[in-house]
Amino acid sequence: MIVPSSNTTMEAEFWRMALGWATVHTARMRLKRITVDELEEMEQRMLEAALRLADANVDVIGYGCTSGSLFRGKDHDVEIERKIKEKTGIPAITTARAVIKALKKLQVERVCVATPYTKEINDLEKWFIEENGIKVLRIKGLGTVDNNEVGRMNPGSAYKLAKEVYVPRTHGIFISCTNFRTIEVIASLERELGVPVISSNTATFWYMMRKIGVKKKLEGLGSLLTNH
Repeated sequence: MIVPSSNTTMEAEFWRMALGWATVHTARMRLKRITVDELEEMEQRMLEAALRLADANVDVIGYGCTSGSLFRGKDHDVEIERKIKEKTGIPAITTARAVIKALKKLQVERVCVATPYTKEINDLEKWFIEENGIKVLRIKGLGTVDNNEVGRMNPGSAYKLAKEVYVPRTHGIFISCTNFRTIEVIASLERELGVPVISSNTATFWYMMRKIGVKKKLEGLGSLLTNH
């Protein structure tokens, strides 16, 4: 994975999902605040980080930042994947592309989105998702700019926000941000709301497995990783 330097959640959640059968290796790019300016600056360090991971002969590289792989709009995610693959020769995915792939696999045509972000980032995320053919019925953020603050939130914050953003006619819930702790609450949310629930991290992990042909059923992490 390539992650923002201030991300304290994605590695921990990935290790829990990979425990006993895969290993997780990480390179970091400087980012402390979730703003367009810092996301743009972070992306300039992407290929250097990818080359460090290539030195470890990893099987797949994931660009582990949701907002950082969508803020330029449709195909921003695809362009990042292309650049990493060309530079390293290793299959690459982005979190933003993983989310779209996961929602479509789950046949989610209408989605509600819960994020820790500001309105500026939420507007860009809604634009990106809808450009990819999925209607955003509601998106709600916590207005957080400090990425360290997001990492300190407990899973109950994601759980509460997901329930607040839910509307009955939705086909699914997406909890956005790779630094937002979610994996402890996804299965409970699915049982209570009756719709599929994905997070940035479960979607990224799932799509990284698919990218290299790994077919493994992971229980207790939501229908995406259990059934697909």
